[in-house]
Amino acid sequence: MAGTITAGTRSKRRWGILALGHAAQTASCSFLYGIPFLVPSMHGRSLAEAGTVVAAPSIGLLFTLIAWGAAADRYGERLVMALGLGGSGVLLVVAGVSAASPGLEFALFLLAGACAASVNAASGRAVLGWFSPAERGMAMGIRQTAQPLGVGVAALTLPPLAQRWGFHAAILFLAGLALVVAALVAWLVVDPPRPPKQAGTPESKARSPYRRPALWRLHGASALLVVPQFAVSAFAPVYLVSVRHWGPTAAGWFLGAVQVLGAAGRLGSGYWSDRVGSRLRPMRQLAVASAAVMLLVAVGDMSWPWLVLLALVFAAVITVADNGLGFTASAELAGISWAGRAMGAQNTAQNVAASLTPPLLGLVIGDSRYALAFAVAAIFPVLAIGLTPVRAERG
Repeated sequence: MAGTITAGTRSKRRWGILALGHAAQTASCSFLYGIPFLVPSMHGRSLAEAGTVVAAPSIGLLFTLIAWGAAADRYGERLVMALGLGGSGVLLVVAGVSAASPGLEFALFLLAGACAASVNAASGRAVLGWFSPAERGMAMGIRQTAQPLGVGVAALTLPPLAQRWGFHAAILFLAGLALVVAALVAWLVVDPPRPPKQAGTPESKARSPYRRPALWRLHGASALLVVPQFAVSAFAPVYLVSVRHWGPTAAGWFLGAVQVLGAAGRLGSGYWSDRVGSRLRPMRQLAVASAAVMLLVAVGDMSWPWLVLLALVFAAVITVADNGLGFTASAELAGISWAGRAMGAQNTAQNVAASLTPPLLGLVIGDSRYALAFAVAAIFPVLAIGLTPVRAERG
């Protein structure tokens, strides 16, 4: 079916398929990053048990991203997205209807996170196949806005559902969202056309792009650029409350508004990359800006309150703007036969860095050394400047 799609059909369908991929990514992010909103409703569990349950989806995600990417390379995007997201929904139904022990609940959320990881590489691979290089950056930027949107959906729906009907009702909402979107993906998504294979050369024998250093360098640079992003997202709320003496509600509204600006930054960087015909040159320039703005946050903490607030706004936008660029570049450098695996590896490197950043920077902060921690976070984008393989993209 995919092989008979014409250019005119491609033009008509690509935005609808992007919308479905965006919906799938939003549903998965609502679960992956929404469980922390349910901690107050986890009655009968210690804080340690609740923290373990919160961590379970991310652990499952981390260990299956590359495998799902390989499956998308081999079997196509529609099957992988529908199967993974649907499997996640079924596991959440089991968690929502059963009075599971903390151990069983951890296992169910771990497996659900492992299934939800299917959307990451498959939806990105669909963008690669359906959009030309001249508009791919913008399309991937739209896809990247699914993460803050998913967090927003979770923030708006899960606490009131849990408060009125309990923890399990909120989990069933996440399950229903995943199952509905999985059904729509299975029904409406069409895999993009694939280039014809050379006779006698099976897809599994395609030359690995990892024989060259470019992709390794790109994954490393993207992981380094995650550090300032999570330095801001993890510590800005507690900084505003404990150091600047804001109320929790005011801090939440401020950072929520900044998230909207961050989503706009992802779109802007994608559009920028399309206009200049490069992903990695803008990514390197954003690394320079990220280092500068983190130093500005550190200086603001030691000087004027208005400066640190302005710097936090800039930081929340700049430090997330490179995500879509690195993700798109990893697929383009890898080529269509390896795109899913490359995007899975890209996400894996970023998730490892994201997991390590809060505890390690927390040790630097101690009681109140926020300026030092923000200055330390500025070192990582400086390292990414030289590591970003701009010349490989030109080649």
